[in-house]
Amino acid sequence: QVQLVESGGGLVRPGGSLRLSCAATGSIFTIYDMGWYRQAPGKQRELVATITSGGSTNYADSVKGRFTISRDNAKNTLYLQMNSLKSEDTAVYLCNAKTPAGFPFRDYWGRGTQVIVSS
Repeated sequence: QVQLVESGGGLVRPGGSLRLSCAATGSIFTIYDMGWYRQAPGKQRELVATITSGGSTNYADSVKGRFTISRDNAKNTLYLQMNSLKSEDTAVYLCNAKTPAGFPFRDYWGRGTQVIVSS
């Protein structure tokens, strides 16, 4: 069992930056593939970025070059550095932990943190 708690959201002006954090407790953090997803009002949840247990990253085209995903296994924490924010980045950002291939499937979600990009 893994518990995920996001923080760091807020209101920011276009062009600004935010750093989201996701603190994980309850299991061995290092084995999980981690990711950030977002959901805007009236829209489907979409992938933002993922990072495997080995550190390989993947980004949605819409955030490439602006967002950086990272993890600190010693602190059991996942991060998302968001720069050059745009109004279309406004959404609830959710943290996800998923077991990699070869392990029994487990999929955990946090409750999310709100990001609002507005002038």
